[in-house]
Amino acid sequence: MQHQMDAGALTSFLAREFQQVAEDFAIERLTPDGISVRLRVAGRHLRPGGTVSGPSIFALADVAVYLAILSRIGPVALAVTTSANLDFLRKPAAGVDLIAETRLLKLGRSLAVADALIYSEGLPDPVARAAMTYSIPPRR
Repeated sequence: MQHQMDAGALTSFLAREFQQVAEDFAIERLTPDGISVRLRVAGRHLRPGGTVSGPSIFALADVAVYLAILSRIGPVALAVTTSANLDFLRKPAAGVDLIAETRLLKLGRSLAVADALIYSEGLPDPVARAAMTYSIPPRR
């Protein structure tokens, strides 16, 4: 399926519809089967012990999958997560951005399934793996 939104359109959409999180994320690149999204790690994303918090890692995976889907179907704000599984694999580095490498596995009329590998920037091994399913509302 062709891209319906490029990185600029996705960034504008996120800033318009989700101002509360837009400044935390940056689209690195669109790929043939997904998207790469950066979490700009700041003090608010850290937890005791000097690591990135689980909710911040989940947010990155969720936003990255959402943007991967929207890149293909266009600006459908009401596409929502219906299932999410997150495996924490190793401790992320504190003070280093996280990158989600997201891949769409299935994009149907009403459901989309994707996975994401989350990396600490510059490190070869993923810190988390996410599997997510989204519900896509019917077109009106």
